[in-house]
Amino acid sequence: MITQQKPSRPRVSTTFEQMLERVRYEGAYPTRARAEEAVRAVLASLGRQLTGDERVELAARLPHEAALVLTSEAPAEPLTGWGFVKDLSGRTGGTTATTRWDAGTVLRVVAQLAGEELLDRVLAQLPTGYGLLFGRAELTRAA
Repeated sequence: MITQQKPSRPRVSTTFEQMLERVRYEGAYPTRARAEEAVRAVLASLGRQLTGDERVELAARLPHEAALVLTSEAPAEPLTGWGFVKDLSGRTGGTTATTRWDAGTVLRVVAQLAGEELLDRVLAQLPTGYGLLFGRAELTRAA
């Protein structure tokens, strides 16, 4: 009996424009330009927090323009999730509440593009407090 294999489908990648539209929709931003501001600021800040294989693999799963933003910044001193939001707020001039919204919106889209396995490794590399920013519950052990 001859069996016919299904042809493998090429991985469909998201374009930068599609990523911006997802961020715009999920973040309820009034314009694409506002969504792009958030994407660029959050990805640059995330790029300062990631190193090694996780940084490289995440960049490979993002649209080209987003990958360039992520890798444009040299890694810096590790920050907790809250420290990340405060640092980003200082860099953008936004309130911490608005910046938390921007970070959560962008990083949830990044999480979808990264996939579960890579996201697990990214979160393992980062200090505490990033789980919620990526749309995951962050459980802590009792003392």
